[in-house]
Amino acid sequence: MKFERQTPPRGPRRPLSAAPMMDRTDRHFRYLLRRITRRTLLYTEMVTTGAVLHGDRRRLLAFDAAEKPLALQLGGDDAQALARCARLAAEMGYDEINLNVGCPSDRVQRGRFGACLMAEPQVVADAVAAMRAAVELPVTVKHRIGIDGLERYEDMLRFVDAVAAAGCDRFTVHARIAVLSGLSPKENREVPPLRWHDVYRLKRERPQLVIEINGGIRTLDQALAQLERVDAVMIGRAAWDDPYLFALADRSAFGATEPPPSRRQVVEGMLPYVEEQLRSGVPLPRLTRPLLGLFTGQPGARAWRRHLSENAHLPGAGSEVLRDALSRVPETVLDHLPAAEPTAVA
Repeated sequence: MKFERQTPPRGPRRPLSAAPMMDRTDRHFRYLLRRITRRTLLYTEMVTTGAVLHGDRRRLLAFDAAEKPLALQLGGDDAQALARCARLAAEMGYDEINLNVGCPSDRVQRGRFGACLMAEPQVVADAVAAMRAAVELPVTVKHRIGIDGLERYEDMLRFVDAVAAAGCDRFTVHARIAVLSGLSPKENREVPPLRWHDVYRLKRERPQLVIEINGGIRTLDQALAQLERVDAVMIGRAAWDDPYLFALADRSAFGATEPPPSRRQVVEGMLPYVEEQLRSGVPLPRLTRPLLGLFTGQPGARAWRRHLSENAHLPGAGSEVLRDALSRVPETVLDHLPAAEPTAVA
């Protein structure tokens, strides 16, 4: 018998997002992306329930209002702990709660969360139900198409149906299985073959669910093409390697009319933030690291990266390092605007 959703999804439709990535999507990288795209949904790095409830939650969960719309990604398997974290996130102003059911690392498995929870769909369903009852925010799940021993499409469908019945507002599906023994997290992003067709089939067979695809999508054009088959697209490592790929995202995926920023405008927009963060004690290399890929594929990219890498760590270095690095990039690159694309989403 086909699943029928009991409650409608909550929150606005967001056709494009930048994936949560450990050691990548910290608040400084998110602030950079906001200088490039105003509407793309951004995510925190995964934060465990234990860290939120027993650690320095202000430090872990703090964000600049300019980063919104922003989702908090949680890791955990205890429904009540997740509900408490969801309430804290709502109080702090997050726009969405996302449960990680995709990370394959050994550390995450030892904590009994991440991708291994695909073998326990009722645990995930209970967690979603508890969080959904606790907050008015959308509650979403990011998962794989399968894990060792549960690799068939039918296994994924069984998982999705159980979690959907609990009221999950969106399923973000990384279109690879996770191999829980024998592959590193990096290898799990590259070795298992992509199975986009399984995600397309899921959307066809469960049209009432909001389905987002993730995995192997490297350009905005590829993302827009995916929107013909699914509701939303999540871009992962490419967002870190080449953050300026989102320059036309607001126009092409969200129907905005404002012109995209030039790379010069992006850097100049970062300068007040960098100076503020330096005054609060943040080391300059942490602030320049997300910027290293801003000129990927452009003349001057190597000189830009080299200047930041060689000078950001020096004693007393400040925002002038960024200004000096800009002088090493050709003016035509700094002020170039990508050609406008036709709007893909009304």
